[in-house]
Parts: sequence; C-alpha cells; structure tokens
Amino acid sequence: MLPLEDGFSRRFYYLRLSVTDVCNFRCTYCLPDGYRPSDGRKSFLSLDEIRRIVSGFAAMGTRKVRLTGGEPSLRRDFTRIIETVANTPGIDKVAMTTNGYRLKERAGEWRAAGLTALNVSVDSLDPRQFHQITGENKLEEVMAGIEAALEAGFPSVKVNAVLLRGLNDHQLDAFLAWIRDKPIDLRFIELMQTGEMDSLFRDRHVSGEQIKARLLAQGWLTQLRGVDDGPAQVFQHPASRGRIGLIMPYSKDFCAGCNRLRVSSVGKLHLCLFGEQGVALRDLLAGDEQQDALIERIRTALLGKAATHHLHEGNAGMTPHLASIGG
Repeated sequence: MLPLEDGFSRRFYYLRLSVTDVCNFRCTYCLPDGYRPSDGRKSFLSLDEIRRIVSGFAAMGTRKVRLTGGEPSLRRDFTRIIETVANTPGIDKVAMTTNGYRLKERAGEWRAAGLTALNVSVDSLDPRQFHQITGENKLEEVMAGIEAALEAGFPSVKVNAVLLRGLNDHQLDAFLAWIRDKPIDLRFIELMQTGEMDSLFRDRHVSGEQIKARLLAQGWLTQLRGVDDGPAQVFQHPASRGRIGLIMPYSKDFCAGCNRLRVSSVGKLHLCLFGEQGVALRDLLAGDEQQDALIERIRTALLGKAATHHLHEGNAGMTPHLASIGG
C-alpha cells in the first residue's frame, strides 16, 4: 500500500495518539487551572478502537506511535494499550510522553510490554521551581523514575523542558551539566502563543534561536534528523554523553519536514497541532471490516493539510486544547 503523503510530497511515518486528556499536573503553559472535563464529553478511545486505528495507520506505512495524554499512565489499561500497539504488524517503535508520575514503579512493566522510548517532562532541576511550574512537588519522584527507566533497559530517555524567561531559563547550564554523563536527549521546547495565555507568552517566551546560538558558541554540533524523528534540531557535543534538541515552531521552514499526524483521545484526526477542529474517525472504528473506509478518510483528509502553520499571524489553531490532542 502506498505510504501516507500530502499535497506537498511530505510522507508520514509517525502517529501521536492521545489515549486520555486527563492530567494530574497543572503546568502553567498547558493546564494552569488543572484538568477540567468538558460538558458532554465522550468516553476515551477503547482498546479495540486503539487497535483498529493503529492497524489502519500501520497499513499506510506508519512505523512509530507515540502514546500521549493528558497523562497516558492514568489509564488503568495503559500496559495493555502498549502491548496492543507494540503487537501491531508494521509498528517497530512505541513511545510515550509522560510527566513521570508513575515511571519509577512501572518502567520495567512498560518496557516488557513493548515500550521502546520515553519522553519525560522535567521543566526545572530545582524542586521549588518544578513545583511552581507544574503545581506538583514531585521532582524527586520524577528523577527517580528516569533512573528506573535506564535501569529497566531503555537505551536512552528524552526529557522535555519548556524554558520560561525569569523562571527556569537561567538553568540552561545546569541542564547541560546534568546530561554530560547520562544517555539523555534533552529537548527544549519553545513556548507557543496559544491565544488563551497571551500574557504568559509575552512575559515568559524565550526564543529558541537564542538558545541555539548559545549551544553553537559552546561547541555543540548539529546532527542529521531521522526519517521518523520529531521536529527537533538536534545537537551533540564531543564531551557530552547526552544530546540537546530544540523544538522551535517559529523558526524558518519548521513545517517543511513534517512527518507526524495526531489522533485525539476521542478519535479525531488532527493534521496539524496548530490546525483545524479535526476530522472525525470514531464512526469508522466500530469493526475491523471498516478499515478500508478508515484508510480512505485519512488519505482524503491529508490532501487538505496546509503547507505551514500560521503561528506568526497569531493563529494558534487547537493549541488552547493541547491536553486533548496530545500536544
């Protein structure tokens, strides 16, 4: 079967699948008031629905699935979800993005179930600032979870951090020192203007280009991006075991190498994190015999994918609802 391709000859091998929008943290840049369920909310995708949607994408060439939330580990059947995705023919990478809440206790279990990669959010190495940013005094537990993941056999762990001016941006050197002797890929994510938190963006935004300039000045070297890697610009230093990645949505040509699609926790296809309201897929997930129709709807929708986002014009699309689409 031909791989997924849009009207700009971009091919898509990577699916980000949200399995819940519930989260137990209250990060200032995502859910500052905590998780609040919407009125009339539908149930989240069932295990069978997840199996069918992953099978459909795999049939079109998807090789990597990232399980996201909210916080995905809050699903009681999360280990079974990992097993289901990992056992899908054609899928060779199963990743998750987590706040690390349950990582210490479950890292080995998830690894045995078929999880191959982890992204853990750590926005500060200072316990007080971590508490201030996330709303939870859990840094010690999260750091212990990262160590548990490495001990469980994960070859490396990616750590996500959103740098915020006046809060944690001064910790760049501390982050670099932390990964010097650890197999950690540290991802600095540039704060995005979501439309609902314009004042936060105005007060706290740190340009990714400024961080890039500092890295290059310190001898960090750019690395090539893999076919199913994310959008990060990756840097390696001869004296560091860890690596740095910068995710800079405001940088030139950020969308040129787009290779990922998103499905929300209630079964909507999102062609872009900063895009439209989504394409309903759930009505085609009731039975295995619907796979051809599911594939056709996904392919048709992809033809409407835009060349680029419109963040520079102040159009944030769905970013006010990051938790629901696995941003």
